[in-house]
Amino acid sequence: MDTKKYTFHVKGMHCASCVMFIEETLKDEGGADMAKADLRTGVLEVEGRWDVSSPNEVAKTLTSFIEKNGYTLSTDKSREGKKWNEFIYAFPVAVGVIALFALFQKTGFMNLISSGEIHYGTVFVIGLVASVSTCLAVVGGLALSLSANYAKTKRGWKPQVLFHGGRIIGFFILGGAIGLLGGSLQVGPAGNIILGFLVAFVMLVLGINLLDVFPKMRKFQITMPRIFGKNIMKKRAGGNSVIPFAIGAATFFLPCGFTQSMQLYALSTGSFLRGALIMLVFSLGTLPVLAAFSFGSINIAGKKWSGIFFKSAGIVVIALALFNIINMLVVAGLINPVFDF
Repeated sequence: MDTKKYTFHVKGMHCASCVMFIEETLKDEGGADMAKADLRTGVLEVEGRWDVSSPNEVAKTLTSFIEKNGYTLSTDKSREGKKWNEFIYAFPVAVGVIALFALFQKTGFMNLISSGEIHYGTVFVIGLVASVSTCLAVVGGLALSLSANYAKTKRGWKPQVLFHGGRIIGFFILGGAIGLLGGSLQVGPAGNIILGFLVAFVMLVLGINLLDVFPKMRKFQITMPRIFGKNIMKKRAGGNSVIPFAIGAATFFLPCGFTQSMQLYALSTGSFLRGALIMLVFSLGTLPVLAAFSFGSINIAGKKWSGIFFKSAGIVVIALALFNIINMLVVAGLINPVFDF
């Protein structure tokens, strides 16, 4: 059986972590000798030997390894239905969530908007949204892979607990380190405003990409080098008890847009404690959904209503990004306060 090369269109990629997850999964589980995905074009090049011969059959075979995480492959770009009708349900859901946030803001229970600061309530919400979108497939997939590998040793739930514990502790310590770095750089008020706009821009692009209707927006996605992430993915099959904890902590370096936006904000704090708490709260926001997913309780990406769910999340993220942009404009003195909270 000869090695053949195929080109497919990918549906469901939102950030560099998705790209990395698809590539490594198809190589580790799908039998691909080579897999290279491009976030900006939504194209996957794959090479290998499979029992089926036609491109459509290969696409179907490879999709079976990644569809549970929300990704599908097709030979024809036109098959990527944008499903505008999902907005009929997604928009009112998102409006309801945003209205709830506004109510929390008004009562002071959860401050989303303030003079130049993102509050912990906002950070927790961003973590929660991240956990049901980009983080769900990648981090949840890592946890499931660890669980499968350690099942052979009959260690049960221990690897999962170590993984999530390592993630929380790692985010706290590394977030503090980023905060210290920001303090040594002496970013200053102007730098904080620039970082605030950058955080908002990253979130805005992520939110639009979650809508899955404007593929050209992928080219504006800011990504960090994937070298750390690739090493994390390759280590998931290890058998040492320390590995689940270490991988959990190392997910801090995965090129997830939501994580990067919070890392930028932690940098702007200039404080170890503030930076550590920002990343700790973010990781706690991701914990409920990711833990449930990794223990096999839920699988949002694999449901028929996942499109509505992700579009709702996308609208909420866009709203949070716009709130932050308006807030930065107020802090910069360019406009008067818009929200009377």
